[in-house]
Amino acid sequence: MARANKSIFSALAANLLIAVTKFIAGAFTNSSSMIAEGIHSTVDTSNQLLLLYGLKRSTKAPDELRPFGYGKELYFWSFIVSIMIFGLGGVLSISQGIEHIRHPEKLENPGWNYLVLVLSLIFEGASLFIAIKEFNKTRNGVTWWKAIIKSKDPSGFLVLFEDGAAVLGLLIVFVLMVFSHKFNLPFLDGLASVLVGLLLVFVSFILARESRSLLMGEGFSKETQVKIKEYIEKDPDVISLISQLSTYQSPKEVVLMLIIEFEDELNTKDITTAIERLREHVKKEFPLVKFVIIQPQQLTKL
Repeated sequence: MARANKSIFSALAANLLIAVTKFIAGAFTNSSSMIAEGIHSTVDTSNQLLLLYGLKRSTKAPDELRPFGYGKELYFWSFIVSIMIFGLGGVLSISQGIEHIRHPEKLENPGWNYLVLVLSLIFEGASLFIAIKEFNKTRNGVTWWKAIIKSKDPSGFLVLFEDGAAVLGLLIVFVLMVFSHKFNLPFLDGLASVLVGLLLVFVSFILARESRSLLMGEGFSKETQVKIKEYIEKDPDVISLISQLSTYQSPKEVVLMLIIEFEDELNTKDITTAIERLREHVKKEFPLVKFVIIQPQQLTKL
């Protein structure tokens, strides 16, 4: 969580400063792509604030209303962020770009735009570098895409995607702005806005897919399930682990349910003692498991 916070705060500071300068430059130069970039940075700033709010809410202690805690608040607000990227970022940029393609206007004082774009690339690039560095610490040697799919902390990969889209969007705007100015093709400014919008829509779909999956409930990987099964069946009072169900309540909290077949000669007191022992041992061996529900089951033997 601390690593994610570092990425979020760096992105928040960068986007807040950049959004203001982009809107000022867009107003002075009459550039739709620069306004689109300003919208993009404003949405990103709002997104970082929502992620910070979600992170804070997710640490709230369990109560009678939420006995398993508020961890999924982070997943909910991450999903909201992906919707905002689509609606406020992608759709607005595309609609504004189409309008400027239909009614192109010549750029005025493009030097302002170039200056803002260069400064934005520096700030966004620095923020992206921090996000990559922090996310890289959590990969544990797996590929980037697999690490994103397996990650249970959306605040990390959300900032990574946002900063990556921001840098790529700035490069698109810069290239098309140069061509627009050099060859006197003002419609390219609107085209840049449309391309930035399409980029944001694409990113929003990826983020929505991952956030939705986490919100609906993801469990332990197959590898971890095998380890749990092997660990449980080492206990002398256990015949077999019949079934196990798990779900992430937050990146650091998992609810685990185990259905276990115990030895026939155990009485009720022995089974109760075994359940308490297993519950404590599982929590110690698998630190992410905060809640363990164990149900004994006697299989009918023919």
